[in-house]
Amino acid sequence: MASNNSNRKKLHLAVVKQMISLSTSGFGLVAALAWNNVIQEFVNDYVKKYLEVGSGLISLLIYAILVTVLAVTVTYQLGKLSDKLEK
Repeated sequence: MASNNSNRKKLHLAVVKQMISLSTSGFGLVAALAWNNVIQEFVNDYVKKYLEVGSGLISLLIYAILVTVLAVTVTYQLGKLSDKLEK
């Protein structure tokens, strides 16, 4: 009987962890799309006016660099937080 209850708790915990993971991923995608628009507008409004007409590749490169820096920074900070919480 105790083993059955223990298995139920493990299953419940696994389901909850999976739900947390899926919802976090979903909200992360929504946040990424929002930041995508913000960064695109920033590049279009503030960067493109300093570049020559027809320099779409350069503005896309600047955009890609900004997104990469943001992704690396957030991932690094989350890794540090995870390490801190595990100790």
